[in-house]
Amino acid sequence: MLTSPKGGQPPLDPKSNEPNFQTELTRRFEADADAKARLATTLRVDSVKAEDFDTVFYPGGHGPMWGGRGSELGQAARIIPGRRQDLRVGLPRAGRAASRQDPDGKPLVQGKSVTGFTNGEEEKVGLTKVVPFLVEDELMSLGATFSKVQNWGVHTVADGQLITGQNPASSGPTAKLLIDTLNKKAG
Repeated sequence: MLTSPKGGQPPLDPKSNEPNFQTELTRRFEADADAKARLATTLRVDSVKAEDFDTVFYPGGHGPMWGGRGSELGQAARIIPGRRQDLRVGLPRAGRAASRQDPDGKPLVQGKSVTGFTNGEEEKVGLTKVVPFLVEDELMSLGATFSKVQNWGVHTVADGQLITGQNPASSGPTAKLLIDTLNKKAG
């Protein structure tokens, strides 16, 4: 089941469609009519119950950095319910969703090893003065142990049920790691 804040076709960051940001996975998606149709018909996130999910893949990028818990994007993050110990969460380029709380009221990432868009990567795209926060700094301020590789390198980190990816190149590997984790549980 796919959800988005407003339902229907979620907006796409125009930069994501620029040729230098395309990957084998994005080109595969563009050629897959069924996948595109599913994305065009997402459910409104406020119409589903967190209990209906055993995994959440919360996309990263610059869009989810704006909007706190009361916003549409913040409502999307509510699917990461603090009361579910068995929920697997994938956060490529972790943003606001990382501030969600666990059952003890602590940030989801507190005491966890994570990765996300680095300060250096943000600097390279020229947005350090534009974004509301730097993901690397935010994750560390929430008590996470931040791991990174060179700018634009593929990097994922799994810590328990939380799986994070560093940057756009890491999104596919983050999803694969999440699927592999689910398959281990099922097997």
